[in-house]
Amino acid sequence: MRILIIDQMHESIVPLLEENGHRVDYRPEIDREEILAVIAGYEGLVIRSKTPIDEELLRAAPLLQFVARAGAGLDNIDLAYLEANGIALHHAAEGNRDAVAEHALGMLLALFNQYQQSDQQVRRGIWDREGNRGEELCGKTVGIFGYGNMGSAFAQRLRGFDVEILAYDKFKTGFGDPWVTECSFDTLQEKADVLSIHVPLTPDTRYFFSPEVVAGFRKPFYLINTARGEVIRLDTLNEALENGQLKGAVLDVLEKEKLHALTAAERLSFDALTKRTNVLFSPHVAGWTQESYRKINQVLVAKIAGKWKG
Repeated sequence: MRILIIDQMHESIVPLLEENGHRVDYRPEIDREEILAVIAGYEGLVIRSKTPIDEELLRAAPLLQFVARAGAGLDNIDLAYLEANGIALHHAAEGNRDAVAEHALGMLLALFNQYQQSDQQVRRGIWDREGNRGEELCGKTVGIFGYGNMGSAFAQRLRGFDVEILAYDKFKTGFGDPWVTECSFDTLQEKADVLSIHVPLTPDTRYFFSPEVVAGFRKPFYLINTARGEVIRLDTLNEALENGQLKGAVLDVLEKEKLHALTAAERLSFDALTKRTNVLFSPHVAGWTQESYRKINQVLVAKIAGKWKG
């Protein structure tokens, strides 16, 4: 097949595809207008998140046999159009699930143990042991919201910490094992000391964690979000942190990540979050490691070839 790659990828992607007999045009610099002008000649399209893969673009690609997403999120793709027109969809959540799991756990441990604050203080000559007393993960109940590739990988990383692991997934059952207890969302709300979000962005999950849902948790808890920022509003985070319903948050994703484009109200809300010492940020890099950059390619190429065994 002739395949167009429109986003920056690890350099291994082209030789991996060519080894399977495909002709590849690697054009990470291409813009949307150029894509629309040339896409008619391609059977395959490999993407990250440069532009929406919407009906306009897909209609311009009558030969298209597949769309391959180098990552996990599918919210920028018209899934209904793909299904209606028999266009295959491949994505590579298996390629970065380990990176996401490690990042989520690392951020949580950093928050619990005041790593950021204590590092900065020591650099300034401040030796404050009591002010940096940590909190242990051991003995806590960790809830996982969404038990796909990312959620299950996170659960695996938790096994050595002597925690109770509860997991809820609206679309999956029968996944419990000796380490993970499958449960209802109400049980998560009742028992979780820590809640880690691992769901895609869909109409059901967009702003799912409303003030009312957060208030429904029976005790104050810590929130981890390495999934999609739009599952909870900045204002909801601030409100829950202010009233003590949230004890802290680690956020790899935000409701709006183009910080230069925040409205005045959104800027106020974001600035309020940044002033909180019990909030830790990273710039949507949970799945963004040297290893995952390569593994995503390997997963995608295997899926395109119909040889994925993961």
